[in-house]
Amino acid sequence: MTFDTQGQVVVKKGNWFRRLFVFIGPAYLVSIGYMDPGNWATSIEGGAKFGYALIWVILMSNIMALVLQTLSARLGIVTGYDLAQGCRREYPKPVNLFLWVLAEIAIAATDLAEVIGTIIGLNLLFGMPLLWGAAITAFDTFLLLAIQRLGVRKMEAFIVMLVATIGGCFVIEIFFADPDWKGIAHGFIPHIDGSSLYIAIGIIGATVMPHNLYLHSSLVQSRKISKTFSARLAACKFNLIDTTIALNAAFFVNASILVMAAAVFFSRGIVVTEIQQAHELLAPILGNDIAPMAFAIALLAAGQSSTLTGTLSGQIVMEGFLNIKLRPWLRRLLTRSLALIPAIIVIAIYGNEGIYEMLILSQVVLSLQLPFAIIPLIHFTSDKNKMGQFASKLWLKITAWTIAGIIIALNLKLVFDELTGWLTDEPLWVWFTVIPVTILLFAGLSYITYRSFSKVSGSWLNGDRKSFAIEQIASEIKPVKYKHIGAALEHSDGDAEIISAAISVVKNQKASLTLIHVVETPGTFLLGAESDSLHSREDEEYLESLASEIEELDIQVDINILYGNPAEEIIGIVGKLDIDFLVFGAHGHQGLGDVVFGETSSKVRHEVDIPVLVVKLSAPKSEPPQKN
Repeated sequence: MTFDTQGQVVVKKGNWFRRLFVFIGPAYLVSIGYMDPGNWATSIEGGAKFGYALIWVILMSNIMALVLQTLSARLGIVTGYDLAQGCRREYPKPVNLFLWVLAEIAIAATDLAEVIGTIIGLNLLFGMPLLWGAAITAFDTFLLLAIQRLGVRKMEAFIVMLVATIGGCFVIEIFFADPDWKGIAHGFIPHIDGSSLYIAIGIIGATVMPHNLYLHSSLVQSRKISKTFSARLAACKFNLIDTTIALNAAFFVNASILVMAAAVFFSRGIVVTEIQQAHELLAPILGNDIAPMAFAIALLAAGQSSTLTGTLSGQIVMEGFLNIKLRPWLRRLLTRSLALIPAIIVIAIYGNEGIYEMLILSQVVLSLQLPFAIIPLIHFTSDKNKMGQFASKLWLKITAWTIAGIIIALNLKLVFDELTGWLTDEPLWVWFTVIPVTILLFAGLSYITYRSFSKVSGSWLNGDRKSFAIEQIASEIKPVKYKHIGAALEHSDGDAEIISAAISVVKNQKASLTLIHVVETPGTFLLGAESDSLHSREDEEYLESLASEIEELDIQVDINILYGNPAEEIIGIVGKLDIDFLVFGAHGHQGLGDVVFGETSSKVRHEVDIPVLVVKLSAPKSEPPQKN
């Protein structure tokens, strides 16, 4: 692993696995956001209240996350801008400020979940009072900032270790819970009702987190990638693999939490109203002390790891939207303060149950903010003026917009249901606060959606049409696979050169080889294959002998004897045998030589629609084999 002077990981050429290893890391940092304490609350609530019925929501959320995070990584790799910087470049200043405020709210909601998770984890492991835990979380962030200073790869290794810890703990949980596997399989069938909609939206908000889209598009730029089309294409592919592995790990954790809650609580009719309650019930129900300890360790690891990603995304959002750079510790202190203040107030007034409800509310807030990150992301990655040949294909656009449509539809239903309930009593505070905010959000959403389909969208290619043309050509450069090579021989010394050239292609492509020879005696022009002469028999024996020699090289080889006009016969056999690459020789005759000796190569090259390798034959070293 090597780094440049700016601390970027330098991507060098090497074997496939070595190059993949260089790219592994950013998606694991992002995946932490998909298994933070907010996910715990929604998954425990979903499993305890509805059993295995909402597993399909976790799966759907994970698929959504995979598509969106892949687009986010591609945006950063191809354009060199993260999502926040792209918004600043694309939208007017008032819209940017609006989107920045929403992004900051999302990050505060995320940090709130991380704070609560750490507080609860300390309480469960060490019996520490909640308010003491809150004081400790005010300072733990500086420990993680110190880890960040060690470098990007050490930070990524730390996160991977925490992810492994969380995953290992839930392997233990599932082992002791002994779930109903048939019930789990049934839970993958989509079905939902009004009672589970709130939790389903919370699960989506907890899984497809908006700040992760800003984060991923920036983290992928920690790898120093060549600006060539091929290098960026390889980077996109390796990041897709990284993202797929990391998010599947997150899916396993979230599904495990829900399965555990369903197996332990729902099956016994136990209503869980707080995470501490879930922890306390594990020991008496499962009959051991290991499961609750694993639960608490995993929760603490989730809270701590998510703190680091929250810090990074906060810096990225502020610098991207406003071009303001704060020192990391100051930025982190501001974000942590915004999260701690409501947490401390709720702990003091409502205790454990209130903090649990706040966790779920924070995830619903994240879901409501999602469209304001998703729509710009889909817009930018679908625009050829911004992405060039990397712009999303039609099927990917349809998939991405379908995801956005599902999230927006669920959010609109939730807002409508909640507003209907509030307006039943007609409180004045709803009319003066919630209604204006709802109108503003709807107007902002309508504007960025309109920009996605309008011609107003600007170019990020800076009018460099030459670079765009090169990129277009480069996108069409692909390795070609040949399966069947044909070699047209003359029964002369030059055949060695023709076969040598053909074998080099065969071995490189792992293809089969057919040796072709056209017998052109006077009798063959009249009788064709029915002409039986010493000449034709010698030609056949000659090809069979050559085939035997070539088979010793572990090459699959056939022979084919033809009769008549060489050019016409070769053209015909190419189509008949599905030969996709042809090798033959040429003596370089010109002018009168073509008339006297015949000219095959030009006619063949113009008539066949496959690649042709014409071998320039050297002068014969000896007399050609005598034929009777």
